[in-house]
Amino acid sequence: MATNNTLFLPHHNLPTTRKHRLPPPTAFAFQDFKIGKDPHQRPPNKAIKLAESLSNMLNLQIEKTIQKTLQTSNSNVSSFEEKHNTPTTSPKENISEKWCQIHGSSDWDGLLEPLHPWLRREIVKYGEFAQATYDAFDFDSYSEYCGSCRYNRRKLFDKLGLTENGYNVTKYIYAMSQIDLPRWLEKSSLVDSWSKDSNWIGFVAVSDDQESERIGRRDIVVAWRGTVAPAEWYDNMQRKLEPIGQGESKVEHGFLSIYASKCDTTRYNKSSASEQVMREVKRLVDEYKKTGEHVSLTITGHSLGGALGLLNAYEAAKNFPGLAISVVSFAAPRVGNIAFRDELYQMGVKTLRVTLKQDVVPRMPGIVLNESLQRFDDITGTLEWVYTHVGVELKLDVRSSRYLKKGLNLIGFHMLETYLHLVDGYHSTHSGFREDAKRDVALVNKDCDMLVDELRIPPNWYQFANKGLVQNHHGRWLKPQREPEDIPSPTAESQPNNLVQIHHDYQFGSIYGI
Repeated sequence: MATNNTLFLPHHNLPTTRKHRLPPPTAFAFQDFKIGKDPHQRPPNKAIKLAESLSNMLNLQIEKTIQKTLQTSNSNVSSFEEKHNTPTTSPKENISEKWCQIHGSSDWDGLLEPLHPWLRREIVKYGEFAQATYDAFDFDSYSEYCGSCRYNRRKLFDKLGLTENGYNVTKYIYAMSQIDLPRWLEKSSLVDSWSKDSNWIGFVAVSDDQESERIGRRDIVVAWRGTVAPAEWYDNMQRKLEPIGQGESKVEHGFLSIYASKCDTTRYNKSSASEQVMREVKRLVDEYKKTGEHVSLTITGHSLGGALGLLNAYEAAKNFPGLAISVVSFAAPRVGNIAFRDELYQMGVKTLRVTLKQDVVPRMPGIVLNESLQRFDDITGTLEWVYTHVGVELKLDVRSSRYLKKGLNLIGFHMLETYLHLVDGYHSTHSGFREDAKRDVALVNKDCDMLVDELRIPPNWYQFANKGLVQNHHGRWLKPQREPEDIPSPTAESQPNNLVQIHHDYQFGSIYGI
């Protein structure tokens, strides 16, 4: 019989004599060893009673906590397993009548809180384009093609499962830099590699006929690649503001170097990333405007890619006045000063910044000296020397998703798949994670360890079988040869229409000597 968590051992009810008296019954508790109740024993004092009460209360609380944890874990697993047989996307709606608002014509007023489902889908769509620049990038330093895209532009979306988004890639973009960046520009360990100077940094794509009809216009997309680990590049960013254009606008020197650097002796950057992308955008704008179509330019990127996207938007707005230009960035750092921000606003560029509360990169550069000082501009002046963010912010929180670990994980907080998971589950700041979120939760752990262990999704699972090695007909393991069409080639990438020159209002190279 159990009383107060104490188990009394059975004993025989035998007659006793003074000579053969049985010892009193013995009691055991899981907390301690105790002597059973004895009528001749003095009652326990108040301190002992209090200790026993506190011990019982503590054990009850521990049991409740364990049960609650198990229930939460079981809930995570069951809800995750229930999604296995459901589609990862919702049906596409025709958004042509509301496209302008979705792309920021009213600065997303009334669409973010709560997050409009049409806008959520568009954010995820552009985020997937940015994610493609990671998934197709050859990070293998033992590959002779390290730093390139694994697939040619005609196969890219098919290989990555993005054909349903309704876009076709028309141009790859390559970049170099004249500042020393440790690893964002991956370098091959081999002496003979496809390029020692340049890296694949993104692509230009355009909506097909069906997608154009759905959104009500021909949408040109530019997606810029960022970095995986912010520490790999940020420590080397010089945090030095450089003039851009003809006014007081200034931008971070390192970002500008990547965007505008070129060299006649390189294979892929005889033209800068700036010139490559602008030529292709001009070609597409001219082509579709001739047919009388509404044309828009949407620029996306994650981390460093978000910074390059803003430079791209600034240049495009200078060269194509009247073109609808919007930026959807993820985890982007600050890029320029307040004058740069104001000039973007005046040119009509709309920017939606998706950030994560726990991610440190959006706070850089200018963690202390930033746009918050503008309230003191009567004292400080026009603040040409401080960094500022641009656009409207959609701020997410790791704690909103029960699928994500709550510990410190700086890399996981910064990963784009973490962002896309939280966007897909976001409804408003006052409500929890959406139960009907569609995006596959397992994608979060592609390159990090952010999912709770109960889901049994291994961390960093996105990799090629056998790390890219294959067996030849002799049974020997070796690096496979790429298909000829997937081998980077300046000739294949250049097109006659890309030889068209654009008259800039400013020349990056001539100003900065890049």
